[in-house]
Amino acid sequence: MDFRDSPAEAEFRERLRAWLAEQAGKFPTSGDEYWARQGEWHQALYAAGFFGLSWPEKFGGRNLPPVYDVILDEELAMAGAPPRPSLGYLIQGLGRHGSVELQQQFLPGMIDGTERWCQGFSEPDAGSDLASLRTTAVRDGDDYVISGHKVWTSYSDVADWCLVLARTDPDAPRHKGISAFVISMHQPGIEQRPLQMISGVTREFGQVLFDGARVPAAQMVGAPGEGWKLAMTVVGHEREPATLGYSARYGKLVRQLAARTQGQPPQELRWAAVEAEMLRLHVRRRLSEQLDGITHGPEGSVDKLLMTWVDQAVGHAALAVGGTRDPELLGSYLYSRAQSVMGGTSQIQKNIIAARILGLGA
Repeated sequence: MDFRDSPAEAEFRERLRAWLAEQAGKFPTSGDEYWARQGEWHQALYAAGFFGLSWPEKFGGRNLPPVYDVILDEELAMAGAPPRPSLGYLIQGLGRHGSVELQQQFLPGMIDGTERWCQGFSEPDAGSDLASLRTTAVRDGDDYVISGHKVWTSYSDVADWCLVLARTDPDAPRHKGISAFVISMHQPGIEQRPLQMISGVTREFGQVLFDGARVPAAQMVGAPGEGWKLAMTVVGHEREPATLGYSARYGKLVRQLAARTQGQPPQELRWAAVEAEMLRLHVRRRLSEQLDGITHGPEGSVDKLLMTWVDQAVGHAALAVGGTRDPELLGSYLYSRAQSVMGGTSQIQKNIIAARILGLGA
């Protein structure tokens, strides 16, 4: 496989590098300030022509091949810029399952960054076992009334809209009684409870309590009871490393750690270098398959496991090199611990691989 840039790709990369050089230092890359200004960063990328690259032009995207997203992720990492805001999985969900009217209403603002979004899936007793969720949606005239409790909801405190899963048929089998809605976060009946992370970040995660919040029936995504199909589309794309685009960041951090060890890298760093290179090559294989028109289903669980292993290997390396004296490296280690839970636990991913890829237990 030849991963060298085509002339058009090389021109795009150089234009991006020049723009990033102008942005140096303007946007924070971590901590509460990063989360507070992520919307600004999103809109700056979009205005410069560097966001929504592979999404449909009719909704404000650029309709380019997915290789351009990979170039963007690589150059953001190399420039030390903030990562690309991760909205692709929500766009895939709404784009595949939403009506034309919903797509026209919501996708442009999602892509250009003028409207902020969050994802209301996980609950206190329904994280890994998402199908056991207990949030309800009860029909009341032209609306549904939402009641329940969501948790680990990224950006909930700044979101304008939430793609939320709720149970509309309590008597149906648990995977079939769930529906999806686009609900406004600016209304009575919604309470925000921020969650402080062990790394000190206070703005990334939150709990959201719905107590009689209303959503028009026209903002149901798909038909009643089809929420599980949307959920599987969303989490499938959420688990792909090519979509998340972090492989370049892992490689850069490994190189930075190596430079600090003066030729005597600890074993943790040696292993992190192997893991990061493995993920880099895996992401390129996935990209090649995408360019050939191959789509993935349960294989996203393989991607998610690899992401977890690499993130935590690099986190251990950061701790081994910086100890607890370097707040940024300590933060990398602490944040990496969440990878085995976010986006579906590693145990769940292994079960999916065993049952749906290997055919075990059939």
